[in-house]
Amino acid sequence: MANNIEVKDLLEAGVHFGHLTRKWNPNMAPYIYMERNGIHVINLYKTVAKLEESNEALKKIAASGRKILFVATKKQAKDIVAEKAGKVNMPFITERWPGGMLTNFVTIRKAVKKMATIDRMKKDGTFNTLSKKERLQVDRLRQKLDKNLGSISDMTRLPAALFIVDTMREHIAVKEAQKLNIPIFAMVDTNSDPRPIDFIIPSNDDASKSIEAIMASVTGAIAEGLTERKSEKQADKEGNEEAKPKEAKAPKAPKADTVATEDAAANAKSEE
Repeated sequence: MANNIEVKDLLEAGVHFGHLTRKWNPNMAPYIYMERNGIHVINLYKTVAKLEESNEALKKIAASGRKILFVATKKQAKDIVAEKAGKVNMPFITERWPGGMLTNFVTIRKAVKKMATIDRMKKDGTFNTLSKKERLQVDRLRQKLDKNLGSISDMTRLPAALFIVDTMREHIAVKEAQKLNIPIFAMVDTNSDPRPIDFIIPSNDDASKSIEAIMASVTGAIAEGLTERKSEKQADKEGNEEAKPKEAKAPKAPKADTVATEDAAANAKSEE
């Protein structure tokens, strides 16, 4: 895989720093290497193994043409996630998790469609027929919707998977995904419970450098999957064009004089 990441890279990014030992979740014990100065240190060899496993699964999802929804509303993660997810054309939530985002997806889609309706009003001139107060209200609504849901405007159906930074903070997203059996990929720190997560990446989910390192690796795998999908589509298209049968030529009609000659010969034979 082109986006391989080594222990050295993770170490430099501070991915190994966990939380204070008194704040730990005992279920994270298998991923903790040691304790130093009252802080748990994450076993980066296990992080690399889990990251590679996650990347392989994400690559397959991307290659199948389905969407992966990224969720990160904490200050140090939101800009990084928005940038990285945007580059691979994946939806993301970085402002506030709207309650019922997954379990009540139909209502969320209606809110997204409101944005399109407002845009249409502005194009066809209907917006200008409103009073100044109404225009102001519509503009505020459009800005609010765009801030919270603009990044998922292209997501017309439920995502195939969720990628979460800080599962404790995004616990509502975790519960909704669990309810709908949507696979969860997540950066899980030493203070979090890894049990509800399908693909755990034990890592420091507080430092921006750590988040950037993991996100770069993950989105790199997704980009590979998208490239594979594009190549397969191109190959199929070329194969279909080559397989098209050539139009069969219609048999030529025999010339009139040839038909007459054949008829005369047949008559002469019958007279004999």
